[in-house]
Amino acid sequence: MFSRVLIANRGEIALRVLRACKEMGIETVLVFSRADAGAKYLEFADETVCIGDAAPAESYLNIPRIISAAEITNVDAIHPGYGFLAEEDEFAEICEESNIVFIGPRSEVMRKMGNKVQARKIAQENKVPVIPGSDDPLDDDDRALELAHQIGYPVMVKAAAGGGGRGMRIAHNDISLKNMLAVARSEADAAFKNSSVYIEKVIERARHVEVQIMADQHGNIVHLGERDCSIQRRFQKLIEETPSPGIDDAMREKITRAAVKIARAVEYTNAGTIEFLIDKDGNFYFIEMNARLQVEHPITEQVTGVDIVKEQLRAAAGEKMQLQQKRIEFNGASVECRINAENPADEFRTCPGMISQFAPPGGPGVRVDTHAYAGYEVKPFYDSLLAKLIVHQPTREEALACLYRALTEFTIEGIYTTIPFHRDLIRHGGYPAGNFDLGFVEDLLETG
Repeated sequence: MFSRVLIANRGEIALRVLRACKEMGIETVLVFSRADAGAKYLEFADETVCIGDAAPAESYLNIPRIISAAEITNVDAIHPGYGFLAEEDEFAEICEESNIVFIGPRSEVMRKMGNKVQARKIAQENKVPVIPGSDDPLDDDDRALELAHQIGYPVMVKAAAGGGGRGMRIAHNDISLKNMLAVARSEADAAFKNSSVYIEKVIERARHVEVQIMADQHGNIVHLGERDCSIQRRFQKLIEETPSPGIDDAMREKITRAAVKIARAVEYTNAGTIEFLIDKDGNFYFIEMNARLQVEHPITEQVTGVDIVKEQLRAAAGEKMQLQQKRIEFNGASVECRINAENPADEFRTCPGMISQFAPPGGPGVRVDTHAYAGYEVKPFYDSLLAKLIVHQPTREEALACLYRALTEFTIEGIYTTIPFHRDLIRHGGYPAGNFDLGFVEDLLETG
C-alpha cells in the first residue's frame, strides 16, 4: 500500500479522498490555489503545497506544478478526484513517466475511452448497442448534414473528447445544425484542446442510467449496480438515485453485463462508469465511459457498503480485489442531491460570496459530503458544488421522505443555493412516482 498520496483537487472531493487515506494509514498532501488558502479542510492534510493563482490553468490544471509538488513532497501516488485533470490522459502518462502512480486507469485506456468516437466503435465491436450517428469525427459540414438527413432530426452535436455537458448542442434542422457544429467545435477546442465533434440521433424521452464498475490489475472486474441520473438541467446532473426506478431486473441485467463486457474489452483497471440511454420502448444504448470517480459515487457506497475510494487506492497499489460479484449485496435505496451555490430563480446563476450560516442535516440514513462551513467564502473561479446530501433507506418511498426532511433541515445563509429547488422538485408530480426522463426538469421550468 502507498505511504503518501497527493490529492490533486479541491473542496468536497479532496476532503473525501483525504478521509479515506487517513483511515487506511496513508499520509496525505493537498495542493491548493491562492484562492483556496485558509480553507479549513487543508488543516487535515499532513502537508500542503500552494501551486498557483486562482485560475484553474494556473493551479489545478497546471500539470508541471502538480508534478513538482508531488516530487518535492515525495509521494507514491496522485489521486485526481473528479473534474480538473481526472480524465486527462496526458496527466496520467506524465505520472507514469515520473514513476508516480496515477490512481485511475492507465493512460492508454483513458486515451482510448476518452475519445467518444473510438469508444462507440469499441462498444459496437463488442455487440453493445450505440445510438445511430457518425462513426468518425465530422470535419465536413456537408457530411454532417447528409448524415442528419439519414438518421433524422433532432440530432445532438457532441465533442469527441468531451464530458460534463460541454461541447454538446441539439440541432432541429439544417440551419441550426451548421450553427451548432461551429459552436460545439469552439467549445470543445476551448475546453479540451480538441475541436473534433460527431453527431448522434437524439433519443427523446430517454433515461440516463450509468453502471459503476471496479477492476483490479489481476483481471477481476465487478459491477456495483446502476444509478439513474436523468434529473438534469442543460446536461448537468442535479439528483441521482439507485436503484433506478425506471428499469426492471431484466434491463438491469442487460446493462450491467454490457458494462462489464466493455470494461473487460479495454482491460480497464480502477473505478469507472459506463453510461447508457434507455428509450421509452425499453431499448438501451451505450453513450460513453467516464474513466474516473463520479460525483455521485456515494449512493452506490450506501447501497453496497463498498468504499469506492478505498477500493481505488487498493487497486492502484496492485492489490487483488476482494470483491466478488456473487457476494455483492444491494440493500435499500439511496438518493443524492447536489447542493450548489446557484440561484434557481435567476437562471441558476452562480452565487459566490460568504456563507454566514451553515447547518447540515443529520439523523438516521443521512450523509452530507461537504467542505463548506459558516465563514467559508464561495469562490467564483470553480464549480458551484457546496455539498452532496445523500440519504439511504430500505425503500425509495422512505428515502424520498428522508430526503425531504433533510432538505427542510439544511440551512445555508448568506448566499443563494439550490436547496429550495430540490425541495420543490422531489415533491412534484411524476418524480415521487419515478415517472421522469431527461426532459423532466426542463419541462417543469418551462411551465413555471
